[in-house]
Amino acid sequence: MSNTSLRRRGRYGVDAPNWLLAFGAGVVAPLAAVAAGGSRRLLRIPPVLAVAGGLFLHASVRGKFLVWDEQLDALDLQGDERVLDLGCGRGAVLTAAARRVPKGRVTGVDIWRSVDQSGNNQRTAADNAEREQVADQVDLVTADMRQLPLADGRFDVVVSSMAIHNITSAQGREEAVREAYRVLRPGGRLLIADIFHARRYVEILRAAGAVDTTCTDAGPRMWWSGPWVPTLLVSATKPAGRTGDSDDLDGTQES
Repeated sequence: MSNTSLRRRGRYGVDAPNWLLAFGAGVVAPLAAVAAGGSRRLLRIPPVLAVAGGLFLHASVRGKFLVWDEQLDALDLQGDERVLDLGCGRGAVLTAAARRVPKGRVTGVDIWRSVDQSGNNQRTAADNAEREQVADQVDLVTADMRQLPLADGRFDVVVSSMAIHNITSAQGREEAVREAYRVLRPGGRLLIADIFHARRYVEILRAAGAVDTTCTDAGPRMWWSGPWVPTLLVSATKPAGRTGDSDDLDGTQES
């Protein structure tokens, strides 16, 4: 385990709280019925439901941190990189990246929807950056990842964790992946952790010119209820000499 994980001080909530509540309701309702005087025959909690809820909670509060610690360490960062986190939420990956680039800069982009993550707002992300003692390295931008107010080729690393799938349309998800690639510098690395549509992201990136594209399973630590909802890790590199639509970085907008 990375030493950086031992210093985690932020408060990161849970992912998809409505789903977690649904799992909890399936367990609590039979218990409440028995407590209210109902027959013990009502106490029939499907084992798969209890296991699914447990796996979901573990992925949200522990598993994803372990996976991202490994993935960020594997990037072998030099410490002065510019990193972009798309859909940064409360800042779990944002702050983990910032701890690894003490001489660099990390930008987090989000539209701050609490339905995607409990307590998701810009103030909470800023507070977590303070708690992790990386606030002076972090910029937070309120923006749609389908239309980033950021210049081409600006970032050495672009990451995104469990965010792009929240865009409901296939076209919107494609736009987000293309935007992530556009703002990546030549030679830069892109890493996306997501569910459902990740293999399509690989196709989009290859069509855009990315090389070294891979799609791997993150394993049981990021199962969102079970192996039927795995997290897939998409990795890609922008080859040297490709900057996207423009080589001009002067139009960058930062918070």
